[in-house]
Amino acid sequence: MRRPVAGEVHVHYGQIYVLSDPDGTNPGFGEAFAGQSGGLCGAAVSGALCMVTGLHTGSVGFTVEVHDEEPPLAPEWEDVVEVSFRPVSEDTSLVQWGGEAAWALELPVTDYRVRYSARGMDQGRDLDTRTDKEPQADRYLLQFWPAPPRPDRVIRETARIAAYWHGYARGRPAPPAPEQRAEAERLARQAEERAAEERRLHYERWQWGGRLPSEALRGARQSNVLGLLTFDSDLVHTLGAADPEVRHTVALLAARRACEAAGLTGLPWVAGALAALEAGRPLPPPFDDPAGAWETLRSDPRVPDTSVVEAVPPERTPYQPPTARARRSVRRRGNVPPHTARPPPNLPAPLRAPRRARRRRSRAARGGTGRGVARAEHVRGALSGAPGRDLGGVRRRSARNPEVAAREPADGPRAEGGRRPGRGDTGLRGMSRRRQPTGPGSAAGPPPP
Repeated sequence: MRRPVAGEVHVHYGQIYVLSDPDGTNPGFGEAFAGQSGGLCGAAVSGALCMVTGLHTGSVGFTVEVHDEEPPLAPEWEDVVEVSFRPVSEDTSLVQWGGEAAWALELPVTDYRVRYSARGMDQGRDLDTRTDKEPQADRYLLQFWPAPPRPDRVIRETARIAAYWHGYARGRPAPPAPEQRAEAERLARQAEERAAEERRLHYERWQWGGRLPSEALRGARQSNVLGLLTFDSDLVHTLGAADPEVRHTVALLAARRACEAAGLTGLPWVAGALAALEAGRPLPPPFDDPAGAWETLRSDPRVPDTSVVEAVPPERTPYQPPTARARRSVRRRGNVPPHTARPPPNLPAPLRAPRRARRRRSRAARGGTGRGVARAEHVRGALSGAPGRDLGGVRRRSARNPEVAAREPADGPRAEGGRRPGRGDTGLRGMSRRRQPTGPGSAAGPPPP
C-alpha cells in the first residue's frame, strides 16, 4: 500500500476531483453523478471523479491510498461509497477546485474500485468555512485497488448532508450511451464549425464594403486592393467583375498617374517600365527585382524630392462582431454551483439554517494614423499591374524613405485562448501544480442545502 496524498487539502464549493485526461476539463457536476445511487463520489464521466465534502471552503483532512487488493473498512468512517474508475492516461492526479494544485497519483491504466469514506461531514457543513485558526471539522479517505467494473453503491450513510447528495444523485437521469454521446459531440462540432464560418463571412463582408468578394478579388489581396476598398468599395467590386483587359487598363492609368504626381515619369528606368507595362511585356530592370527597385529609388540622385499629401478615406463604422446567440439553456462545463438559488423547501430544518456571512468566507479562504504625408508614390506597386493582377491600387511611399508603411485593415478578430500553469513544488507531500481546467470550474451542481 502507498499513500500519494496525506495531510490537508483545500476545497472550494465543497468539491475536489480526480482527473486523468491531460487535455480534458472538469466533469460537469450533474454529469458526474448521472445514473448513480450515491452522491458523494461521481464517476459517470470516463477518467474522472468528482468528490463532495461537507465543508464549503477551507482545508479538510484528506488521504489517498493505493492498494493491491480490497482493504478492510474501518469502523471510524461514518459515510462510505464505492464506485468503479478507469484512468484514460498515465497522468492521474487529485486536483483542487479550479486547478489550484494537484497531487500525482501514478495510477496505471486499468480498472479500479474506489472507496470514498468521510467523517464529520455535518460538522464541516455547519462550519461552512474553515479559517487557519479553527480546528479540522471533516476528513476523507480515498482508496484505490484493482477490480472489475460494477455499479456504484452506498455502504454507510450517517450525515444529513450525505443523505441530501445521495438523493440528488438518484434524481439524475442515466448518462447517455457512448453512441448517443458521440453523436451529440459530432453535432456540437458541426454547429461550432458553422458558427465559425458565419463569423468569418460576417467579417469578410464588412471588410469588403458590405458584400463578399469574387474569387478574382480574393486573389488580388496581395496588391493594394484592400487600401482602395476604404475609398470606394463599389469601384473595387466593379473592377473585380470586369474583364482582364479593363483591369489592365485601369492599373496602367493608376500607375502612370502615380508616377506623374511623384515627378518620376522623366526618369528613363521609370519611363521604360511604364512602356513595358502598356505593351504587356515583362517589367525591365530594376523592376524585375523588388530589392533592386528600392535600391535604385534610394540611390538615383535624379529622383525628385516631391511631397504628395496622403489621401484620407471617409470615416467608417468600426467592425462589430455579430451578437452572440443566447446559450442560457446549456451551462458551461465546470463546477460552480448556482449559490444564488434558494435551497429546496423540503430540506430538514438544520440544513436550512443561515450560514456565516459569505464575506467572511471570502476573506478567510483566499494607434490611429490620421492624415499622413508621403513624399512619392510606390512605383513598384504601381507598375506591377499585369493583366488580372493589380486592380489599380497604389501605395504611397517616400522616395527617400520607402519603409513608411501603408495602412491596411486588420486581418480580423482574434481567437481567445487559455494557458496551463506549469508543475512546481507546493510544499505538501506529493503535490504539484497542474493545469487549470477549462473554465475555472464554472458551472454546475444543484444549490447546496
